[in-house]
Amino acid sequence: MVFDFLGNKTKAVIAMAHIGALPGSPGYDADGGLDKLVEGVLNDVAKLQAGGVDAVMFGNENDRPYVLKAPPEGLAAMTAIVEQVKPHLKIPFGVNYLWDPEASVAIGAVTGASFVREIFTGVFASDMGVWQPDCATAARLRHALGRDDMKMLFNINAEFSYSLDQRPIELRAQSAVFSSKADAILVSGPLTGQAVNQSDLRRVSEAVKDRPVFANTGVNKENVADILSIASGVIVGTHFKVDGDTWNPVDAERVERFMAIVESLR
Repeated sequence: MVFDFLGNKTKAVIAMAHIGALPGSPGYDADGGLDKLVEGVLNDVAKLQAGGVDAVMFGNENDRPYVLKAPPEGLAAMTAIVEQVKPHLKIPFGVNYLWDPEASVAIGAVTGASFVREIFTGVFASDMGVWQPDCATAARLRHALGRDDMKMLFNINAEFSYSLDQRPIELRAQSAVFSSKADAILVSGPLTGQAVNQSDLRRVSEAVKDRPVFANTGVNKENVADILSIASGVIVGTHFKVDGDTWNPVDAERVERFMAIVESLR
């Protein structure tokens, strides 16, 4: 079992449900408003569910340039969108507000998410400047909101950044579990859509025995068998999109082909 909310599922597949640019972001379509954002993510969710993924995760990948602190309008909009999509969900869901741990926990807690993903630990030199996430505040917020059941998935080598903590990645993973009570460890590639280093993934999986370890980026139908021979599961966004382009809608056939491979591996 990977997570209790997935029952007896093994080798879990969490699919990204990318929301269009939110209010406050330069890419926001004010004419279309929240209705257009809801329509877009509902279309993607329908294809992901029909294709057989195990869970979906709502994310604001379109809010470029990214921020380290969620603006009030973005926080409110994402919460409202998730609430409107929720009645259409047949599978568990999670949330991730890039790149704000407290915002992710807040949205997840109030919407009933089963999990949240973020950068919770470490110090990074990033495209957004020096990045110092505050795990303690996020974890205390989860507890204060009565959602200790909501899993916190720790991405330990963030995209768009360079870790200033030069301990080996497997030691950073062990440390995140020990000092910060990570519920799962995620290993990423250097950018969205780029493959994780399988050597890093293996070292982390061997070092962290009592937590799920996921490949967080760059998983596709060509490498998923190798990755799932190491990891507990995968998080997939880009590969499920039309032409494998992160910013396109979900391609139902890509989802179905990928999940057929995964089912053969379970």
